[in-house]
Amino acid sequence: MSAPVLVVEDRRSLAAMLAETLQREGFEVVVLHRGDEAVARVSREPPLLAVLTDLRLPGADGLEVLGAARRADPLLPVFLITAYASIETAVAAVKRGAHDYFPKPLDMERVLAALRAAAGPRRTLLASPLATDGLPDLVGSAPAFTVAIQALRRVAPTDVSVLLIGPSGSGKELFARALHRLSPRREGPFVPFNCAAVPDTLVEAELFGYERGAFTGATARHRGRFEQAQGGTLLLDEVGEIPLATQTKLLRAIEEHRITRLGGEGEVAVDVRVVAATNRDLDAAVREGSFRRDLYYRLAVFPIALPPLAERREDIAPLSLHLLGRAAARHGVPLAGLRPAALAALTLAPWPGNVRELANLMERAAILAGGSHLGAEELGLDAQACRAALQDARTRALAVSLAGEEVGALARFLGVSEAALVP
Repeated sequence: MSAPVLVVEDRRSLAAMLAETLQREGFEVVVLHRGDEAVARVSREPPLLAVLTDLRLPGADGLEVLGAARRADPLLPVFLITAYASIETAVAAVKRGAHDYFPKPLDMERVLAALRAAAGPRRTLLASPLATDGLPDLVGSAPAFTVAIQALRRVAPTDVSVLLIGPSGSGKELFARALHRLSPRREGPFVPFNCAAVPDTLVEAELFGYERGAFTGATARHRGRFEQAQGGTLLLDEVGEIPLATQTKLLRAIEEHRITRLGGEGEVAVDVRVVAATNRDLDAAVREGSFRRDLYYRLAVFPIALPPLAERREDIAPLSLHLLGRAAARHGVPLAGLRPAALAALTLAPWPGNVRELANLMERAAILAGGSHLGAEELGLDAQACRAALQDARTRALAVSLAGEEVGALARFLGVSEAALVP
């Protein structure tokens, strides 16, 4: 999605210079000369890439423009410029969520570096499925992630079984929920069941249900997950952990659309779409004899591979911003900001826990930051682990691009010279 930079400046000569400079850099630009017009513009569609606004304006000042932008789109980068530079004004602007603050006369190299650093994550957010109905939390544009999204869209309208394959924390349940929302079953229930979260002896009872008296403690009839998902979608998470004895009955339930409760005599018809997810190599499990080959083929009619976060590093910055905003809204706290060096450091981290680990970090950051802007040192990342990623030239270039004018801050966090980042 193409989005412009909004320039708000009452001095027409300066506004024209800014517009011309930004356009030469490849940005689309919209220019306004009044603060009240800018307040109205940021409050409506279409979305903006960034806002660059003077502090003193007719109609409404730059802080009012900033406030309107934060209300309309908390993730929209807003930069303030002023000839009346003061520590108090800068602190007030940053506390209210300004992305950065530039005194006049403008250092255009600094302005451009800051805009470039903010534009990459912002473009990814606007281009990702975040804004598409049914995919609210799937943020990213990395090739491997895009392939998975395209596969999801193709298979969603059908009723075939889908197998989601990916490491722990890579977003398999989010994909399954999106699959359900994009399917004709969207009005039905979505029922997740973690096959590894209950003892082997109870998996069958939880899947298929049981009648009163079926076993000690069964004091009433229990509808299993298949019946709970009637007319909807059943997610079998960690499906590779299902005991062999139960796999036979699961295969029959999927093929014949009928189940029998434990202790029951009759069959119950079920209309359920099964989506399975695993972080195991089910091919290897089939060869080892711990997973039925026929069940594997039935579940893997349409496999979708989800990449680990380390294989989609270009998505880490926009995903961090999205997760930080979501956490702030959930906990009712002011939205914190991430300094460019912090976004760069996040991009370099190894993320063995994938998106789940990143989400947990953003949750803590949202609560602890109190609406302030966080630098790389404040995130608690392992600098040594981040340095290891510098060996990859593409990752290093991505981090430098995100850091923008804060390359020095990134170098200090990593404990390396700036020359090591920008040879």
